[in-house]
Amino acid sequence: MDHLLYIHIAFCDSKCHYCGFNSYVGRFELKRAYMEALEKQLRHDLDRYEISEGSIETVFIGGGTPSTIDPELYAPLFEIFTPFLKENAEITSEANPQSASETWLRGMKGLGVNRISFGVQSFFDDKLRLLGRAHDAHDARRSVERAAALGFEHLSIDLIYATLPDTPARIEKEVENAFELPIDHISAYELTIEEGTPFQKRPEVRRESEEQAKIVRETILSRGWEQYEISNFGRYLCRHNLGYWEYRPYLGIGSGAVGRLGTERLYPSAEIERYIADPFSKRREGLNEKEIVEEKIFLGLRSIVGIDEKIATPPMKKRLELLRKERLLRYEKGRYFNVDYLLSDEIALFILD
Repeated sequence: MDHLLYIHIAFCDSKCHYCGFNSYVGRFELKRAYMEALEKQLRHDLDRYEISEGSIETVFIGGGTPSTIDPELYAPLFEIFTPFLKENAEITSEANPQSASETWLRGMKGLGVNRISFGVQSFFDDKLRLLGRAHDAHDARRSVERAAALGFEHLSIDLIYATLPDTPARIEKEVENAFELPIDHISAYELTIEEGTPFQKRPEVRRESEEQAKIVRETILSRGWEQYEISNFGRYLCRHNLGYWEYRPYLGIGSGAVGRLGTERLYPSAEIERYIADPFSKRREGLNEKEIVEEKIFLGLRSIVGIDEKIATPPMKKRLELLRKERLLRYEKGRYFNVDYLLSDEIALFILD
């Protein structure tokens, strides 16, 4: 079976006010030791879980901020996983505009990265300051254009909406600005208030988002792009993202990364020093059949993957058919598909009731 590979870089130049991900500001004295620990875990897990050569379809380097790590420190990882890649594998790295220099981009491309996902978040400087971003709108545009000039095959940006400065007109302008860039993918997320972040003490920074979500969707779709998940749009559909929603098995490498193989979810230590000291240790969470079905339903309804009718119990099948008759779901070739992603969670809860 084909696998996905996720590699987590746990370093950031600064911590954004909304970010609840496992990352560390500074601590750059740990970079080399951390990258060496990634190598150890990667070698161990490829062997431990009997990953066969030619079976990794996608690689995603996320964070944190992968562009804070020099390409030369990534080279040993690429040497380890390259024999396990399928032909024409998709290899993505996230990057921030302020740290994705031409040297860094050129080095990553030389290693084999063929897709860059930029954490742009906004093209308005006042909103970037509110979010705690370290770049401005000019940096964002320049970094994407630089990557395009270097010949990366696929480029994506992230946008955040539902913040205090946002208005319908500004949200529409955000999307218009995005389409001025040489990209083929947009991930657009509403602001969420995460526990333990600076925004937890400032809930007023979030606006209600349903109208803005519709503006984002309609403006992007009017350009002929496809919405293939509630927050993801593209001319190119990210194969790594689709792999998650299709419930493919994946390795999670790094401090705070998560993997899932078979019926087991695997959690390496989220404490960076502990991870460096013992990159092989993982907390294991067993998943029963009911939990797996629930996850497949939630993921399927949020995306173009849909729900395979074979996983539905008889009571679920009755609810699925009721939703189809009400034209809230579409049925095709043994699968049910959501026609309104904004209702995905409500529909999932109804099906699972």
